Amino acid sequence: MSLNLITDPWIPVRCDDGSRRIIAPWQMAEEGMLFPDWVRPDLNVACLELLVGLVYLADPPANKKDWRARRRADPERLKTKLAAYEPAFHLLGDGPRFLQDMEKLSGSPNPVDMLFIDSAGGQTMRNNIDVMVHRSRYSCLSLPEAAMALYTLQDFAPSGGAGNRTSMRGGGPLVTLLDPGEELWDLVWLNVPFGQPSDMKDLPWMRPTRTSEPGRASVYPSDEKRHFDVEAFFGMPRRLRLVGDDEGITGVIQRPYGTNYAGWRHPLSPYYRLKVTEDWLPRHPRAGRFGYRNWLGIIAEGEPKKAHEERLASLALIVREWCGRERGDEASVIVAGWAMNNMSPRDFVYSRQPLSRLSEDAEESLRNFIEAAEMVAVMLNRALSSVLGAGELRDAQREEFYLKTEPAFYEYFHQIAAGENPSEEWLKVLRKQALDQFEVVALPTMLERSMKEKKVIAEEWEILRRQLYGAALYAKLGLSRDEKGRAA
Repeated sequence: MSLNLITDPWIPVRCDDGSRRIIAPWQMAEEGMLFPDWVRPDLNVACLELLVGLVYLADPPANKKDWRARRRADPERLKTKLAAYEPAFHLLGDGPRFLQDMEKLSGSPNPVDMLFIDSAGGQTMRNNIDVMVHRSRYSCLSLPEAAMALYTLQDFAPSGGAGNRTSMRGGGPLVTLLDPGEELWDLVWLNVPFGQPSDMKDLPWMRPTRTSEPGRASVYPSDEKRHFDVEAFFGMPRRLRLVGDDEGITGVIQRPYGTNYAGWRHPLSPYYRLKVTEDWLPRHPRAGRFGYRNWLGIIAEGEPKKAHEERLASLALIVREWCGRERGDEASVIVAGWAMNNMSPRDFVYSRQPLSRLSEDAEESLRNFIEAAEMVAVMLNRALSSVLGAGELRDAQREEFYLKTEPAFYEYFHQIAAGENPSEEWLKVLRKQALDQFEVVALPTMLERSMKEKKVIAEEWEILRRQLYGAALYAKLGLSRDEKGRAA
């Protein structure tokens, strides 16, 4: 009997007693479940989105009052609600197949590797340029592995060549999930949008695919006010059919021109607004470590020249609702996503960041703290050009600056949230780190340099010092200064 993703156990989870279980989706509401436990972090993040989507499909909270009333897990209720959708969640078979084209697609199967974003495509393998991606890792996937990989690909789909569409959030979207630090159900329930149960016919594989050949219209959300509906969690940008049987999946048939989504605002992703067209576009992660330098517009309000409402609007819907006290109390935020360079994956970003409800004044202070750090990072980067030149070494020093100042930032973040103003302390931290870092990089090489080079480095050090005591940095932090450049 082929896998059914509603009724059968197929999702690995970590439990609070240290064990590992395989559960059916409704069992996410049982006690002791902590977190998905796939072998890859991108599958774990996608699995959380899938679980949120299933609850939103079958039994979402109607409003804030309903959300609070139903915070306590009820596995039997969830099992009953999900059971109504069982016919739509077969992975194989002659009828509708989960996230697969209704048609029996023709063509030669691709290796099952293609379901993973960091696998090499056909052209990459032909040209032998698969350095950051991988080929021929899997000859066969179990049905649960294939189901999760299939969902992850459709959820995060990058560019895939002519006609192979990206996800409705573009290739490798940034995901922000609230985490109350409790059990799996608490995490999932905290991220389920308000709404009403959806019909099975609203799932895109339960109807002929809305293809996107030239001349065909893009697909917009049915809810024009909220800019999303249940298809946000079950989009089908790729036309795919799995090849295999109950023993495993050995290939994937893909045809071009799956659904081309436009105008969607996924509730678990932040967006930014284009200045020219005023369209909202999803944010994407940068390769490397996610830290406080990346907060603005993702987990804290950005764009200080914008009105408060528009700054807040850039955050994911779920984060906005949490900030507005519509759901939950204590929470951190999981930030994750594939950093892409067009079709090529560079890095999978995964981080947990603190979260706190801030007043408008505290939001402004937080924004100024981050922007002051950016100002100092630019000053330091410029000064180091005389020592390191251009390229990766200077980029590494920029990352070092943020890494070394991060512990102090988190300490001051909690002080800001409590209504305090540690601006002077933050300025001292930024100044000391920049000067110390310049000296550590520059001084060991001075003996090896010409007099001309030494003179340039000394001048850059003096420029850096003046900038660090300059009016612009004080003004950014709301500080006044005396004639000697000290905080007054």
